[in-house]
Amino acid sequence: ASIAVEYGIQEGIFEKHGLDVEIALANAGAAMLPAVSNGQMDFGVGNPLSVLTAVDQGLDMRIVAGYCNSADEGEDTSGVVTRVDAGIEDYGDLAGKTTSINALRTLGDLTLMDLAEQGGSDPADVKFAEMPFQDMPAQLEQGNTDAIWIPEPFLTTALEDPDNELLGYSFRDSIEGMPTMVTFTSGTFAEENPETVEQFQAAITEALAATDENNDEAKKLLPEFMNLPEDVATALKLDELGGEVREDQIQAIGELAVKYGFIDQEPDLDSMIIQYASAADISRDMEE
Repeated sequence: ASIAVEYGIQEGIFEKHGLDVEIALANAGAAMLPAVSNGQMDFGVGNPLSVLTAVDQGLDMRIVAGYCNSADEGEDTSGVVTRVDAGIEDYGDLAGKTTSINALRTLGDLTLMDLAEQGGSDPADVKFAEMPFQDMPAQLEQGNTDAIWIPEPFLTTALEDPDNELLGYSFRDSIEGMPTMVTFTSGTFAEENPETVEQFQAAITEALAATDENNDEAKKLLPEFMNLPEDVATALKLDELGGEVREDQIQAIGELAVKYGFIDQEPDLDSMIIQYASAADISRDMEE
């Protein structure tokens, strides 16, 4: 999904909005939050739960735009895969089993705990193991894990094995229309640079829409940008992209996070989300 920023740069969208953007990559959104908080980066992109967790822990973070979302229908870009003979027919069957995810206490385990409970099981009985995505298919085949939560391009590869099957697209099965990543900045940067925030909101929203409309063109940048083979880049399913902040779904994530002990308090989204018509509105609100 990070290709949207690169596509926006290549198409001159950020420049049109008066911005000179440089991409800095991080291993995970959670690792990016401190860098944004201390001013090493101006804006970051990460999953909304990581932002809510940072705020719960005392960091002043602001969501300035959406980024990508779970697909409303059809194939999604992440899902849960099991072995055909595992006897796992629904999410409730994950109780007492081990599901591998890339990181604990994030959207992967949060949504699976919710779905296990919806399936009539005790969510505390779902066991999770941290594992790099690239290792998951082999570990599933060898029986070292019972299920894997895995995104593209690894999802397609895992499902090419006829002994594997898709249990479901857990993000949208838990929260319909769930945002999987959002764009954020620090409270300090927002207060000190309201015009830049407004310019960035407009630019990232346009870049996301352009990428979503021109998937094939954007994917041509992947071989160089992400070091992907051309055939993999061409076949890759991209996330649904959009700058709208899905406030209801983020609130639902916060409620689940409190329910399962990921954070202590439900988020105050009115203070976290910057949605203004103009830079003047941002300045006036910050002064108040």
